[in-house]
Amino acid sequence: MTVGVDGWAVETALRGGGLGCPALGCGARLAPWGWARERSVRGAGGLRPRRAVCTGCGRTHVLLPASVLLRRADAVTVIGVALLAKASGWGHRRIADLVERPASTVRGWLRRIGAVADRVLAVLAGVAAEFGTEFVPPAPAPAEVAAGGLVGAVVELVGALSRAAVRRLGGSCEPWRLAAVICGGRLLTPTGPDLGAGVVVVGNTSRPWAGDP
Repeated sequence: MTVGVDGWAVETALRGGGLGCPALGCGARLAPWGWARERSVRGAGGLRPRRAVCTGCGRTHVLLPASVLLRRADAVTVIGVALLAKASGWGHRRIADLVERPASTVRGWLRRIGAVADRVLAVLAGVAAEFGTEFVPPAPAPAEVAAGGLVGAVVELVGALSRAAVRRLGGSCEPWRLAAVICGGRLLTPTGPDLGAGVVVVGNTSRPWAGDP
């Protein structure tokens, strides 16, 4: 479950019953339930995620800050820079130099987003509709250019959503943190985000996608 980047605010909300279960059809309050293992995330520092348990359905959840993605060792903003460069026509080796990551790591990001882009676009487009933002899916393209076109579509929609969020809600917005929130941290998981689940997470914390550290 994706929450804000302010650990104190998240802990206060969790202990005060301010976080709701993201499971579809539940919505009961979450309560503290220990901690997940500590790990290092490049671009986001050390991380020891909070664990929570639903007081209704009994499911447990790991609370990930909007600055990171599920099972990824790099901050979502770093990955976002790579995706933006890919949408601009850069190759993975040049992108690797830009973000100072191994070429194999960057190639993995690009392959994964190409594989789950349709699902990511569906989830993002659902929230775009709620914000009153129109999005036209990309037209079918030849296989050799389809992946790059889909990455470009994801980048375009993330940018449009960020602008819409600022217009509707005010404050600051870091586009890729917003994407992480909407996708429930599953932007680059093998199956992509859960359709319909990411929207539930948005209301669980105040401005988890804000551009502040």
